[in-house]
Amino acid sequence: MSGQGATVARNYAETLLVLATKAGDAPGWGREVRTVADAVGLDVALRRFLESPRIPAAVKSRVFESALADRVPRPLLRWLQAMIRNRRISLLPMVADEYETLLDNAANRVHARLTFAKAPADEDTAAITARLSEVLSKTVVPHVVVDPAVIGGVVVRVGDTIMDGSIRRRLAVMRKKMAGTGTV
Repeated sequence: MSGQGATVARNYAETLLVLATKAGDAPGWGREVRTVADAVGLDVALRRFLESPRIPAAVKSRVFESALADRVPRPLLRWLQAMIRNRRISLLPMVADEYETLLDNAANRVHARLTFAKAPADEDTAAITARLSEVLSKTVVPHVVVDPAVIGGVVVRVGDTIMDGSIRRRLAVMRKKMAGTGTV
């Protein structure tokens, strides 16, 4: 997505957070927006309908109202309809991502992908998560991934930062040292 699209998505997410906070249900609104965003992202027919310049925004807005009026809070529905009117509904998946990031920032929370060679014991995941939370001074939400290629140990990814404590990495370092290159 372009830089401008990212900026627009962030602006919509910030506005949504203000409305959701005022309504007292920021996490709930996030779940609702994610559900609608996933539908827009996955349903080709819905996406074509919403992106079609031949279908007036008022028609699209009425369809959203029919589908969502009894499922989402009225201010959230009006916000979605504003996205339709402004021809920004295709950005909804990106807005949902930005919204979740804003919620995480407000809660001093980060997500970490923990990659193991085999499924770890719950206490191992908890210990790593606790240590990461301590080091990062944030609440860490772990997402465990199993990848036999790491051989053993763990690879941790938080945002763009990767901490590779895998046996695969250690073997690669040893191989380079034995080959005389000495660099990793």
